Amino acid sequence: MPQPAIPQDVSPAREAIDPITFAVVKNAMDAIVDEIAYTVIRTAKSEIVRDVMDYSAAICDAKGEMVAQAKTIAQHLGAIPEAMRSVQERWAGRVAPGDAIILNDPYLGGMHLPDIFMFHPVFHEAEILAWVVVICHHTDVGGRVPGSNAADSTEIYQEGLRLPPVKLFEAGRINEMLEAVIGINVRVPDRVLGDLNAQHAACQVGAREIQRMIRRYGAAEFQGYLAALLDYAERMAREEIRTWPAGTYRFTDHIDSDGLSDDPVVLSVAITVAGDQLTVDWTGSSPQVRAAINSTLSYTKSNTFLSVRCALKGDIPNNAGVFRAVTVTAPEGSVLNPLPPAAVAARALTGYRVMDTMFGALAQIVPDVLPAAGEGGNTVVCIAGRRPDRRPFIVVDMISGCWGGRPDQDGIDAITNPSQNLSNAPVEVMERTHPVRIESYALVPDSCGAGRWRGGLGLERSYRLLADEAVLQLRADRVRFAPYGLEGGGEGGRAGNWLGEGADRRALPGKVTMTMRQGELLTHHQAGGGGHGDPFARDPEMVAADVWNGKISATFASERHGVAVDAAAGTVDAAETARLRSARAG
Repeated sequence: MPQPAIPQDVSPAREAIDPITFAVVKNAMDAIVDEIAYTVIRTAKSEIVRDVMDYSAAICDAKGEMVAQAKTIAQHLGAIPEAMRSVQERWAGRVAPGDAIILNDPYLGGMHLPDIFMFHPVFHEAEILAWVVVICHHTDVGGRVPGSNAADSTEIYQEGLRLPPVKLFEAGRINEMLEAVIGINVRVPDRVLGDLNAQHAACQVGAREIQRMIRRYGAAEFQGYLAALLDYAERMAREEIRTWPAGTYRFTDHIDSDGLSDDPVVLSVAITVAGDQLTVDWTGSSPQVRAAINSTLSYTKSNTFLSVRCALKGDIPNNAGVFRAVTVTAPEGSVLNPLPPAAVAARALTGYRVMDTMFGALAQIVPDVLPAAGEGGNTVVCIAGRRPDRRPFIVVDMISGCWGGRPDQDGIDAITNPSQNLSNAPVEVMERTHPVRIESYALVPDSCGAGRWRGGLGLERSYRLLADEAVLQLRADRVRFAPYGLEGGGEGGRAGNWLGEGADRRALPGKVTMTMRQGELLTHHQAGGGGHGDPFARDPEMVAADVWNGKISATFASERHGVAVDAAAGTVDAAETARLRSARAG
């Protein structure tokens, strides 16, 4: 990945900033935050953190502004400012070396209850110079349904243990009372407490390395370079935004429903470019809903900032300086800024649609940068029950799918959503750890949106329950509203869910909580990505290669691309292709 240009005159107010040292500090902070992330992976107890990698890490300055982020879940990181504000307000002047503060309350800057933030201050003498932040999605935090992630909860009190900013560690020693409260409120305390210890270990690694930096450069100079990093990212972001065409750009997308009503949930955005500043207004989006897909304002802002960052050049540092160039508003009491006690456990789905809606508007501003809509965000399959010895099990599987077609390349199959950095859980790990058998894990043919650059294919995954019974929770979308194409590209294939086999197979809605019996088979098809550009402009040889590889059928090739392919040989019938494309042009 190209390194950022070394800044000249980083900030007129900081004449002592040396550009060479600035580059060294910037790269050192990136290396430290990645080492924090690697420590989580090495020490975590649960599959959702260790294998699926649903966690993130960041370093903030003394004021709580994020100066570096790891290559982890990008969706999390824009929420840090709101959460950090709550921590600093609650504990101002009462934080000591060795303390670690945790928080998961969505109405105090958190996102949803399974995502527990940990904030670890980095001291030099008696002064806080930085914070290490690690966020992990925990397997369970209590509540009415295993996994604490149900889409059909109707108030936050049903969703699990709610934590304001509280000290889990004080002066390096764990708060045994709080540890006991957490342990008794969750279904798998060994995993939850194990992952909290992994967060703490990672925080300590980060603090140790940052203190080395402080000893090397001195406290004042270190703080100056962190401030310069933020200023530099802000200036680069503003310089690029200034080149964008002025105006207001609008886009609307939909979530199928909240699962308790058949009404679609509308997300509508207006992005105004004025000089070097963006204003993002979510007025026109649906009011908050009964079910748990509401997105707190911190999470809405996080996905909005991330969308803008994706449209900017890759050499701008990934820090909170970029946020300064973007103002985000969402109506109070809307699905993007709900009032308590609205349920928010499945808010990730709405965050994905925030990204899709933002990309649709931003593609009007920078059409050569952004892809068509992808799979619509990961699908969450949660299967939870008890083993014969009464020990609980909780499968929390997050299926990551595909990208939409890009302005100059096809969408990618079987990859994490652009807003994340997740991995699909290995089949062998799930089968070894839980009483389920994965009977299919494959690409879904013909699920891609047609285009000059086709979308990625959706994934199929099926689960057979081996335990006596279990609670099944399913959070899926794009069953009703397909992923959109851009520049004439076709829609991606829609998602689908089925329980049973053969004549007994029946379709399930995208969001459901129900009982699953021993031997039953759940099958999920994820949506495919939208296409980019005119499908009839696609190179016939690329169409033939897709047929030969089983990604699309010969019928799809003929109907969507106007290309006649001998499926057995994988070759193009040039004469018939010319006839098909001429007929379409006529």
